[in-house]
Amino acid sequence: MAISLRTPRLLLREWRDTDDTPFLAMSAEPAMSEHLPAGDEAWMARARAQWAKHGFGQFVVELPGEAPLIGVIGLVEIPAEYPCAPGFHVTWRLARPYWGKGYALEGARATLDDGFGRLGLGEIVAITVPANWRSWGVMEQLGMTRDPADDFDHPRYQAGHPLRRHLLYGMRRWAP
Repeated sequence: MAISLRTPRLLLREWRDTDDTPFLAMSAEPAMSEHLPAGDEAWMARARAQWAKHGFGQFVVELPGEAPLIGVIGLVEIPAEYPCAPGFHVTWRLARPYWGKGYALEGARATLDDGFGRLGLGEIVAITVPANWRSWGVMEQLGMTRDPADDFDHPRYQAGHPLRRHLLYGMRRWAP
């Protein structure tokens, strides 16, 4: 059974094979690599593998009637080598023309509701680099909190790499 989430403006749905080409085109935009690792074939394979393993993951974000793919938003399993593992983090990656319109916040809220509700997760975190003030702003608007002592250096990047240092925000399950 296909899973999707709806918000007032967005449809968050499972991946289709036809999403690959527009996702790769979106990911090739220079603004996309400023604060995020490449969204390439390997990235898509990992996203699909998570859906197969857990039955949830990163949804394709649609603007119904306007755009079939403006990005992805969802929950991702935290890699074992991260100091905040095990667990899941909420993530978003939207094409540049859709920044600053509240779509990341709207989609992330729906994802958190799904994670704490249907999935029964006890805690969800979010991770970003210090320079990505837009993302940590969304995290704070979601009500997530940060303890600077929990920030960490990404294990896949060497010292001096712009994506090495990461801020860690977190949120526990909302009271019923």
